[in-house]
Amino acid sequence: MALAALPTSYEYYTDGGITAGLSDKQPYFTLNNKNITIYSGAFHYFRVPRAYWRDRLRKMRAAGLNTVETYVPWNLHEPQSGVYDFGNGGSDFEDFLHVEEFLKIAKEEDLFALVRAGPYICSEWEFGGLPSWILRNTSSVRNSKDQNYLSYVKRYFNILLPLLALLQFQKGGPIIGFQIENEYGNTGNDDVEYLKYIQQIFEDNNLIELYYTSDPPSANGLGAIPGILQTANFNSNPKWQLDKLNQLQHNKPTMTMEFWTGWFDHWLEDHHTISAQQFKSLLEEILDYPSSVNHYMFVGSTNFGFTNGANSLKSGMDNTGLQPTTTSYDYDSPITEYGDYTEKYQIVKDAIASRNPVITKLPDQPKVQPLIKYESLQIEGQLTLADIIYSEIQSGENVIHHIGDPIPMEQLPINSNSGQSFGYIVYRHTHTAAGAVKLTLTGTVRDTLLVLVNGTLRTPVPSKKSDVDGVGFWKLVDTSLDLQTDENTPETTYVIDVIVENNGRNNFGGLDQFRQFKGLTDSFQINGKNMMKFDIVPLEFKKSWNNALTNWQSLTSTQSTPALYKFTLNINNDPQDTYIDSTSWTKGITIVNGFVLGRHFFVGPQQSLYLPAPLLNKGENTIIVFEHYNAPDELTFVDHPIFQSRG
Repeated sequence: MALAALPTSYEYYTDGGITAGLSDKQPYFTLNNKNITIYSGAFHYFRVPRAYWRDRLRKMRAAGLNTVETYVPWNLHEPQSGVYDFGNGGSDFEDFLHVEEFLKIAKEEDLFALVRAGPYICSEWEFGGLPSWILRNTSSVRNSKDQNYLSYVKRYFNILLPLLALLQFQKGGPIIGFQIENEYGNTGNDDVEYLKYIQQIFEDNNLIELYYTSDPPSANGLGAIPGILQTANFNSNPKWQLDKLNQLQHNKPTMTMEFWTGWFDHWLEDHHTISAQQFKSLLEEILDYPSSVNHYMFVGSTNFGFTNGANSLKSGMDNTGLQPTTTSYDYDSPITEYGDYTEKYQIVKDAIASRNPVITKLPDQPKVQPLIKYESLQIEGQLTLADIIYSEIQSGENVIHHIGDPIPMEQLPINSNSGQSFGYIVYRHTHTAAGAVKLTLTGTVRDTLLVLVNGTLRTPVPSKKSDVDGVGFWKLVDTSLDLQTDENTPETTYVIDVIVENNGRNNFGGLDQFRQFKGLTDSFQINGKNMMKFDIVPLEFKKSWNNALTNWQSLTSTQSTPALYKFTLNINNDPQDTYIDSTSWTKGITIVNGFVLGRHFFVGPQQSLYLPAPLLNKGENTIIVFEHYNAPDELTFVDHPIFQSRG
C-alpha cells in the first residue's frame, strides 16, 4: 500500500462514523468497535512552553504512538480559591495552561488522549497538584471525611470537566479515557467512598469515555473501584506485575499505565538514568505480554518556577526527611527536556512498528532545534536581600503586622485570603537587649533558612553536602544561633530577619504527609522566651513584582551576601534554546524577563537550567539571579545540560 493511501489513526478508527468509545468489556481494548493496542506517552503540557506543544506531539506520533497522556494540575488552574486560569487567566503560568488547545493540537497531530484530571496527580509536582490554599480550611485531604475538601474538589471539577467533556472521542474530540484520582493505593487508606465521590462528579459532568484507576499491582487492589478498569504502574518484573494485575480483575484488557522510562532527581542525589538496553528489555516484555502501554515519561520537561514537588522519608509533619525534587524533569525520557531524541526513542519506534497490526500514516520525524551557547554576561546591578526587605517594610504594601507565634505561608491573609503558595517568607522581629543573645527556632524550618541580623548574614555558608545537615536547612531540629556571646555587651538593638524558602511540598505518601505548611510553624525564641511580634513579608517573586524592581546598586560584595544580581542578554537574531550554567553559584533561583525559571543548588545533581527560546525576546532580555550566599562575577551559558553531584 502506498504511503499516501494510508489512513491516519483517526480516519481508521472513525471510518463509518463514531458509535462507541474505548471499551474494556473484553480482554482487549476496542475503540469504536475496532481492536486497539494503546501505545501512549506521557507529556505534561504545563511543563513545556506552549510554542513547543506541536513539536513534541508530532515527535510522539512519528515514533508510532497513537495516544498522549497528561495530568491536569489543580494548583495552577485554580491558583487562588475560586480564581481559575485555563490560559489567559492572568497568572504567571497562563501561557502554559491552555489545556483545551493542547488537546485539540493532539487531535490535529493524530493522537488520542488519556486525561488524568486528579484532583491529586503526584507527578513530582508541588503538593501533588493540590492547591496550598486548601490547607487553610481543611483538616485532611484526599478522603471522604473532610467535607470542605470534598466541596473544593467538586467546585473545581465543575469548572474543569465541562471543558474536557466537549473534547471526548464520542463527541469528536481526542479523549478516550479518564483516570479517577491517582495511585490512591499508595496512601494505604481504604476509602472507596472517596473514589466513588470523584467518579460521581465525573458522571455528573457528562464524562462518558472509559474510566480507570492506576496503582502498583503490589497495592493488592487498594485504590480500585468495583467495576472500574485497574491499570498498573512499574518499571521492573513486567510479567509478575501484569500477572498480579490480572489476578485482581478478570476478563479485562491489560494496561501498563506507567512504564517508568527513567526516573526523577532529588537534590543531594546522583542523576538517575535507566540504560537503553534495560529499557528495551522491559518494554518488549510489556508489549509481548501482551499489554497496552503508556511510557511515563515520554517527553522530558521542566518544573519551572517553584513547581517542583518533594518526597519525605518521615511520616506526618516531620520535615527532617524532606527530599526536594530538582527543577529539571528530564526523567531520562525518550525525548529530552530540550526536545532531542535519545536512543530510547528509536527503541520505542522499532518496537511499535514490529508489533502494531494497524498500519496508519505517520509524519516525518521533526528536526531537532540546536542549542546555543550565548556569550557570558557581566553583573550590571545588585539588590541585597536586606535592602529589599527594608523597601518592602517601608512601603507597607506587602507587610503583615502579626501578634502571636509565627504563622506559615498558607495562613497569610493575602491573595484574596488564599495565603502564599510559593517562594520565600520573611519574619522580622526587632529586639533590644543587653548581654548575650541567642536565637532559637524550635522544631524544623520548612525548608531553607537565612538569618540576617542588622542586614548581615548570620547563617553559615554551605560548601559541602554534609552542611545541609546543619543550620540553614530542613534536617535540623531546633535551630540555634548566637547573635551575641559577650555577657558584658551594653543594650543593643537587633533587627532580626528570618527568611524561609519553600523548597516544594510533599507530593507522595500517606495521607498524614499532606499537611504541608511552609515557613515557621513553631516558636521563635530569644534567650528561651517566645517572641510574639513580627512584621511578615511574603516574597513570592511574581512576574509583576520582579519586573518592577528598581534602584539597582553598583556591585559591592558577592560573598556571604544574599542578593539579587541583574544581567542583560541582547539577542540580535531569533532566540534559541540554551542552558544557564549554574556550576559556580551556590543556592537560589533564576528569573528571566520576570518569569521564575527555576532553582540552582551547588550539591547537584542538576547544575544547569534549561532556558527555552519562547521565554526570550529578540532584543533585550533581563535575567536576575537571587543568590543566597556566594555569587560568581558573571553568568555563563552552555549548549547542553549538566548533571553532576558534589560531595
